[in-house]
Amino acid sequence: MPKYVLSLDEMEAVLRQPDVSRVEGLRDRAILETFYATGMRRMEVANLKVYDIDRERGSVMIRQDKGKKDRHTPMSERALGWIGKYVPEARPWLLTASDDGTVFPEDGAAFERLRLTTLVRGYIRKAEIGKTGGCHLFRDTVATPMLKNGADIRVIQEMLGHAKLTTTELYTRVSINLLKQVYLATHPGANAKRAETAAEPMASLEAEVEEEDV
Repeated sequence: MPKYVLSLDEMEAVLRQPDVSRVEGLRDRAILETFYATGMRRMEVANLKVYDIDRERGSVMIRQDKGKKDRHTPMSERALGWIGKYVPEARPWLLTASDDGTVFPEDGAAFERLRLTTLVRGYIRKAEIGKTGGCHLFRDTVATPMLKNGADIRVIQEMLGHAKLTTTELYTRVSINLLKQVYLATHPGANAKRAETAAEPMASLEAEVEEEDV
C-alpha cells in the first residue's frame, strides 16, 4: 500500500523546486513533469528516447517495460511543453560526443537507478511538504486521484503497465480510504459529537421558524 499520496498543492510545490535557469534544473523539471504526467517507472523515464515522444498525438511510447512489453501512455500538454523547452535549450549541453537519443542524460548517459531516485527524493525533501518518497510516489499520486475521479481501473492498469489487475486494485483501496477520511472529517453525522454540534443550530432555526409561523 502506498505510504503517501500528494495533494495537488504538494505536487506543485515539488515541481517548482528545480532551478530552471540552470541546464540541470531545466532537465530535472522536465523529469518531474514526465513522472507526474505519465506515472512511468523510474527506469522507464531513465531509458526514454527522444523519438519515443509524440508531441502531435500527446503520447509517449514506453519500450520493454517491467513486463517486457511496449505500451503507449498519454502525456499532458504541460509535460510536453517542458520537454519541448528542455530538449533544444539544455539537452545538448548534457551530451558527450555520442548521442544515443536518451531524453534525460547525465554525463552523456542514461541515469542510473539509484541516482534518479536520489535526485527525485531530494526535490521532495526540499519542498518541505512533510512527506517523503522517491520516483514511485509520483505513480501513487497519479493513480489514486484518477481512480477517485472515476477513471476505469483497467485504464489505470494499462497506463501504469501492471501485468495483473490485482496490483492496480491496491489504489482502489487507497482511494476508498481517502474518501473515508474526507467523510469522517466533513460529514455532520459521521460521528456523534459532530452530529450533536450540527443539531444545535438546526434546532434553533426550527424554533425561529415556528415562532414566525405563529
